[in-house]
Amino acid sequence: MRIVSLLPSATEIICEIGLGESLVGVTHECDYPEWVSRLPKVTTTLIPLDATSRQIDDLVGARLKDQQSLYGLQLDVLENLAPDLIVTQALCDVCAVAETEVQAAACQLPGRPRVINLEPTTLEEVLMSCIEVGRAAGQVDSAIQAVEALRNRAARISNCTARIQNRPRVVVLEWIDPLFSSGHWTPELIEMAGGREMIGKTGEKSRRITWQDVLDARPEVLLIACCGYSLERTKDDASKLQQLPGWSELPAVNHKRVYVTDGNAYFSRPGPRLIDSLEIAVHAIHPEMCSVSSSIVHATRQLIW
Repeated sequence: MRIVSLLPSATEIICEIGLGESLVGVTHECDYPEWVSRLPKVTTTLIPLDATSRQIDDLVGARLKDQQSLYGLQLDVLENLAPDLIVTQALCDVCAVAETEVQAAACQLPGRPRVINLEPTTLEEVLMSCIEVGRAAGQVDSAIQAVEALRNRAARISNCTARIQNRPRVVVLEWIDPLFSSGHWTPELIEMAGGREMIGKTGEKSRRITWQDVLDARPEVLLIACCGYSLERTKDDASKLQQLPGWSELPAVNHKRVYVTDGNAYFSRPGPRLIDSLEIAVHAIHPEMCSVSSSIVHATRQLIW
């Protein structure tokens, strides 16, 4: 079995369920596990590395308006890799090569590789997509075992927080300029971690919001996880919030409960590290309730300006 992954979360799923040795090609964004960055790249991007958050949003809006993808396939690389299975997604037009382009490319490849589309919108659907990949690759038993281990980790957190009476108001921001709420699985993770996401809705898309929406939510915990951004770049973008009216009146600011995390690695990718994201959430919301690994602590930074 020769597998090509067309999104970072699929790459992480493939490796998590024991199929890493079958992976022959990945996207330009795939960076975990670290060794996958040495595999051939089958995609390119139109987004400049030095683009600001606002410029990226403008570019995304313009391309989507014209129904054009931000990513392109390296068809010659893909053909040389001769995959048996291509794993892609149709959930987010921003995050991967357009589904129609993938299907068209597969039709041109020798042997007509199978293409599977992952479209999870909740944590359970993410876990089931791991099994779907395993089934497509003929390794369903190892996929089931991997998912069971992930479920056990999630259950440990849920068991810690189940008895909590005080569930703080939480807002998770997925983008700063312009502001975007969380969506899909993130509000669910916040609830499992013992909080109440006040803007984002489980299973729904993240959406553009106003600063007044944040002020009205009066978050007691503010978690910033900018999609595709490292911890340091997220921290830089988050500093813009200090200039907004009413910032200093937010309960989360007054009680020094504003956190940033690596939105490239966590929360945005519908794969195994959503369980790490759950641990990050509980570390921010109820650090006294559940112990987490030192790597999780280092992946989150408390902002005290």
